[in-house]
Amino acid sequence: MKPRTADKIATGVIVTFSSIIVAVLLGLLGFILFRGLSHISWSFLTSVPQTIRAGGGIGPQLFNSLFLLVLTLIITIPLGLGAGIYMAEYAKPGKITSSIRLVVEVLSSFPSIVVGLFGLLLIVNTFGFGFSLFSGALVLTIFNLPLMVRVTEQAFRGVPKEQKEAGLALGLSKWKIIVSILLPVAIPNLVTGTVLAAGRVFGEAAALLFTAGMSTPRLDFTNWNPLSPTSPINPFRPAETLAVHIWKINSEGLAPDAMAIAAGASAVLVILVLIFNLTARWLGRVLYQAFTASKVIK
Repeated sequence: MKPRTADKIATGVIVTFSSIIVAVLLGLLGFILFRGLSHISWSFLTSVPQTIRAGGGIGPQLFNSLFLLVLTLIITIPLGLGAGIYMAEYAKPGKITSSIRLVVEVLSSFPSIVVGLFGLLLIVNTFGFGFSLFSGALVLTIFNLPLMVRVTEQAFRGVPKEQKEAGLALGLSKWKIIVSILLPVAIPNLVTGTVLAAGRVFGEAAALLFTAGMSTPRLDFTNWNPLSPTSPINPFRPAETLAVHIWKINSEGLAPDAMAIAAGASAVLVILVLIFNLTARWLGRVLYQAFTASKVIK
């Protein structure tokens, strides 16, 4: 077979499979949005759900998902960033470093239900945090840490070696090189890793069933005391997230419009993920320009 013919065949196969994947994704998104957009309204986004009567909303569940995202990222980003910087810049090749990488890889492959049961046993029962947002955030941190560590390590290793050597030639300390030279260049990749971690927070349900709970107390959005059981910003209260709510409605919903609520909630969840991804990527480009005084190729 001639090289040019082989190249055309390979290109055709790649384009075909890529087109199939894109078509499946667009079809899935279109199906979810087509079913759910007609059910979305301001009342639907802000009202409380109904157990038996029709007309319930997703207000508390939507707030719980966003609040859980913030709590999880507050814990995950510093730990993942620090561990990734250590693995990329400070860890010396050897058995210990290889063991750490092996543990990270194994941790990333755990089924979510197993991590959820581990959180139920250790965080909820042994440590006594109960079914709460904080317990859910800790379990989701276990999910997201391997991803953040790998992304951070690869982002720092991907910075051109010449930039690091230039900093050493100027007499800068290692930490100063990391903060002033390596970190600004690595920011777009770090933002991508954060986006992927956040997407898993939005969509996770199995682990949160055993840690954050399947119910939400009546919330008073005028009460901003973080220690009050009715305060929306209390991290130690039970919290049913949007993904858990969708599963609950589909499996045991009694309201006559349960399927419509599930379709609307699914559309809201997809829209949230899309908005967060687009916003985070835009923010990554802005930060890169601000730190490096250069333009990002789109």
